[in-house]
Amino acid sequence: MKIAVANDHRGTSAIEQVKAIIAELNHECLDFSSDNDQPVDYPDMAYLAAKAVSDKQADRAILVCGTGIGMSITANKVKGVRAALCYDELNAKISRNHNDANVLCLSGDLLGTTILRKIVETWLTTEFSGGRHQRRVNKIMAIEDGRDPREV
Repeated sequence: MKIAVANDHRGTSAIEQVKAIIAELNHECLDFSSDNDQPVDYPDMAYLAAKAVSDKQADRAILVCGTGIGMSITANKVKGVRAALCYDELNAKISRNHNDANVLCLSGDLLGTTILRKIVETWLTTEFSGGRHQRRVNKIMAIEDGRDPREV
């Protein structure tokens, strides 16, 4: 898979760990990351990686800011993106298995290296289960197109 990555200044350290995990799992990295701790606006960085997913230049993306909240809000504004803010392995697994999340948002400030690794590995290796969950994802996409999900 090709994984886009991006971060703001508070996610610089964590994104380096994320990039290493991506490489260890033999995925390709499309790098939009900020490589220093100089302040950068998270919407600028999130947009680049989320747009890469939307435009099918990347299969998925992983975004890191201080809490992950700003990246999640921003990424979910991009058509075709289903971004999930995950703080543990269960969130990561369900976001992929049930919601077919194609963007993972993480906190650079609140996650230690061990849990960050577990979340990223789980998220990258969990497949979407489809079935009844596909119907729900279709409803999310209908909302994105301005349609009433109850009519899907």
